[in-house]
Amino acid sequence: MSYIFSDNLLQTLIEARSIAVLTGAGISAESGVATFRDPNGLWAKFRPEELASMDGFLKNPNRVWEWYEARRDVIDRVQPNAGHTTLVQMQDWCEQQGKRFTLITQNVDRLHQQAGSRDVIELHGNIIENYCSRCTKPHDYRHSAETAAKEPPRCTYCGGMIRPAVVWFGEMLPPLALEAAQEAARTCTIFFSIGTSAEVYPAAGLPIEAKRAGALFIEVNPNETAITRFADVSISAPSGEALPALFAAMMAKSA
Repeated sequence: MSYIFSDNLLQTLIEARSIAVLTGAGISAESGVATFRDPNGLWAKFRPEELASMDGFLKNPNRVWEWYEARRDVIDRVQPNAGHTTLVQMQDWCEQQGKRFTLITQNVDRLHQQAGSRDVIELHGNIIENYCSRCTKPHDYRHSAETAAKEPPRCTYCGGMIRPAVVWFGEMLPPLALEAAQEAARTCTIFFSIGTSAEVYPAAGLPIEAKRAGALFIEVNPNETAITRFADVSISAPSGEALPALFAAMMAKSA
């Protein structure tokens, strides 16, 4: 599919002093990571709160741990896509030009880091690291399909159950990550919202916060979302197609 971007948009991107990007489940879905439950519906009979909350974990820790092990299996089998790698290229270009680039993600799969992105702000934590649910000390458990645990490991310090380092329902976002994301939204020249449904707050409020502060708000999503009507530029396409085309057009114009 060919994309045509206006000269005004491309020039604005080239001249931007600061670019902030928020990514959601859509960009990972393009790599084959299901948005919440596995596509085979194995977990469809459970409510999200049963699988992603402290109450659910305490009521049935083995079930919750098994679900996260299944999610880790999926992540181990996929690779970053062209949307991920283009954001790496954009970060490299910004840094070479002395511009600021901030990548904020709601995703927990660390595909951005695998692609090469640096200093990623993880609003919802990640599924790779783990810590004790009782004393909060980090735990070095590393998943593998051959040694996948059927129940949570135990903390070597206090004996508490180990949990994934993700933000569950009812938990606060990491304060430093949220503060950094909000600062980037308030001070950027351009704000991208990529592959997020914009339904989970406070992350969903970042694009509007950026727009109110004067940033150009660009949404990249094949589906209409709750904030599409606020976008200055809406690119209705998968990020793996639209972002490479947009960045190539930028580089061609700046050459």
